[in-house]
Amino acid sequence: MDYESYTLENGIRIIHLPLKSPVGHCGLIINAGSRDEDEHEHGMAHFIEHAIFKGTKKRKAYHILSRLEDVGGEINAYTSKEETTIHTSFLKDDYERAMELISDITFNSIFPAKELTREKEVIIEEINSYKDDPAELIFDDFEELIFRNQALGKNILGNPKDLRRFTKKDIESFISKNYNTNEMVFCSVGDISFTKLKKLANKYFGQIEANPRINQRAKIDNYIPETKIIKKNTHQTHCIIGNIAYNAHDKKKVAMILLDNMLGGPGLNSRLSLLLREKYGYAYHVESNYSAYSDTGVFSIYFGTDKENFNKCIKLIKKEFESLRTKKLGIVQLRKAKRQLFGQIAISSENNANLMLSMGKSFMLFNKVDELNVIKEKIENITVEDIQEIANEVLDIEKMSMLVYQ
Repeated sequence: MDYESYTLENGIRIIHLPLKSPVGHCGLIINAGSRDEDEHEHGMAHFIEHAIFKGTKKRKAYHILSRLEDVGGEINAYTSKEETTIHTSFLKDDYERAMELISDITFNSIFPAKELTREKEVIIEEINSYKDDPAELIFDDFEELIFRNQALGKNILGNPKDLRRFTKKDIESFISKNYNTNEMVFCSVGDISFTKLKKLANKYFGQIEANPRINQRAKIDNYIPETKIIKKNTHQTHCIIGNIAYNAHDKKKVAMILLDNMLGGPGLNSRLSLLLREKYGYAYHVESNYSAYSDTGVFSIYFGTDKENFNKCIKLIKKEFESLRTKKLGIVQLRKAKRQLFGQIAISSENNANLMLSMGKSFMLFNKVDELNVIKEKIENITVEDIQEIANEVLDIEKMSMLVYQ
């Protein structure tokens, strides 16, 4: 991966992968998300992601939305627990148009009161839609369970009460504290020379006043396993069972990704899919998930099933955990699992928009991006002993929390 990088004087990092394509992709990743909110700011990071589209010093909301869409491009954004990202896709001749627009909405938004009032109601409807989808809501509630009373555990969307009292002053205070220039990465994949990209980056991002991070995130260190059952009027029983896991910098992260993929990754031949769905027909959907944050991680299994099959599913999952903890994988099993994971990563990298975002996030966290051959080597170096060690640390049922909607 022949990417090129550069750091502006204000600390904003630039990373670009030149690629012959009629379509370009670029975005700005800001190392600030919902876990950076103070107690009175619940939902602020996500609210700002919406609010920056509502007007700048020189554009109204309509002109922001039309700027790229008028030429067939698109602009979007998302908020996670640890980052806010604005990203664009466009024809390659519109690189400057995209970069100028990202800069304008990020650094020149004026947050008109009328627009903010309207957007609060839009987000409240978004919150309500999540409440109507237990298969989505349960993931937020599970992280709140395991990261109790901590910002990392709170859902990203916030709640109507807090949202309605947010003011322009509150928004500007959060941005001032958390939109730190040395914690921003502008990432790009497309057919533009790095010399020209640097020139445009200096023009639209280089004049931003330096605002380095001073405060550090609160440490996560008080996990206590817990089981919680919530009565809901649902047709299925929904369940998440999981544990804290390795952070993004841990040397065991790659092996944890492999174990997660084996248990309940996107392939229909994952161990739990073959067991709960194909063999017994107890669940239509079962999946495992591993999220690596900067200083901690979460591993979980989710499934939905008829109430009468719930205990059967739990028993089978526990049995699978115990098998991975007590029996070493066969060499052939491990080889197939490695090949599957690397194939999925390689295929995903063919999507240039996804590649741009993953490249930018890697540069944000590690100040580097691994080539595919390096990723393959890391996967190949995983041993059966590594998998068993991780299984014993993460899949210990005594250390797991469980959340059930029934």
